[in-house]
This record gives sequence, structure tokens and C-alpha cells, in this order.
Amino acid sequence: MITNKRFSPELKKTIASFDYKTISEERKIILEPLIEYIQNKVLNNDEVRLNLICTHNSRRSHLSQIWAQTAAYYFDINKVFCYSGGTEATAMFPVVAKTLSNQGFQIQTIAEGNNPVYAIKYSENEPPVIGFSKTYEDDFNPKSEFVAILTCSQADGSCPFIAGAEKRIPITFEDPKAFDNTPQQAEKYQERSIQIATEMFYVFSKIKK
Repeated sequence: MITNKRFSPELKKTIASFDYKTISEERKIILEPLIEYIQNKVLNNDEVRLNLICTHNSRRSHLSQIWAQTAAYYFDINKVFCYSGGTEATAMFPVVAKTLSNQGFQIQTIAEGNNPVYAIKYSENEPPVIGFSKTYEDDFNPKSEFVAILTCSQADGSCPFIAGAEKRIPITFEDPKAFDNTPQQAEKYQERSIQIATEMFYVFSKIKK
């Protein structure tokens, strides 16, 4: 494991809790195309652009983007740029920000409104991930030379073609939205965040430089 990273104590503790044994063989098969894509880019010394896509760009795609960027940094895989988008723009759900904050990220709201903009820092000296809801083809996101990773089955079904994507890979997660405004809300968002994080860390742990 890489230990010389400037993570907060809370984030270090969260990362230390990841257990790759919790990833089923079926999930590992689903993750394999992403490992292969990243590995080929790294071997060719190319930039790696991951666009994590869900329907509303409000929950799973943000969690996936932030954890993928953190995992790339953790394992010293350079020139990795993670983005997120939806088939429509809504807002990043506030519980996502709260969950990530509880898990050790430093989060600052840099714009209020119906679609707030967050600066999400995973390390003291690295630039923050800018989190807000947008469509996958938004000008904020890459236009070409990226992989489209579909994090929900609805987006996978409603996006038969994604312009500019070199490859599309469905890696879908259950939606924690099902537990909104229930006593289990905080627990289920944490659980989904940890699942996504563990899988993204597993992916980057497999990359050979």
C-alpha cells in the first residue's frame, strides 16, 4: 500500500477499511474491462479520462468520480482525469457531500443555488474535484478520448451512443436514493460509498506502471 499521501486521518481510516474480499467474482469480471482500458492507456503513456455517467448526476456518478480520482492518486497512477455527468442535470444530492465529509474529504461549497458547486479535496496538496450536476456532454467534460462508465442501468439503457467515447463500460450500482428520508439513509449512503470506493481502489490496485 502507498502510505506517503497527505490524506486526512479520517480518510486514511476509511481507506484502511477497504476489503477487496468483499468484491464478488462476478463483480471482478464486470470491473475487468475498466482495468484493461486504464492499463493500456498507462502502458502507452496516454492520459486516462474516465467519465462516470448516471441518469441525474446526483449520487452514484459523483461518488464514483471522486473515489476513482482518489484511487488513482493513492496508487500513483498519473495523468488520470475523472469526470461525471448525467443524461440530465439536477443537483448533487446533499447527503452525498455529507457522506464524503464523514469519510474524510474536505468539502467546500463554492456556489449556492438549485445546483450547488462543491470543491472536494482528497489530499492537502492536490486540486479539488469540482462537484456539480451536469449532462455527460457538458462543456466541463471531455469531448473525445475518454471511456464512458455507466454507473446506473437507466443511463446504460438510455445512452445507446455516447459521442466521443472510445469505449463504454457498464459498472452499475444500486441507488441509495431508495433510502432517502428513512432511518437507514445515512447508513445506506455510507455503505454505497464504501462499495464504490472499494471497487475503484481494486481497479487501480491492478494497474502496473
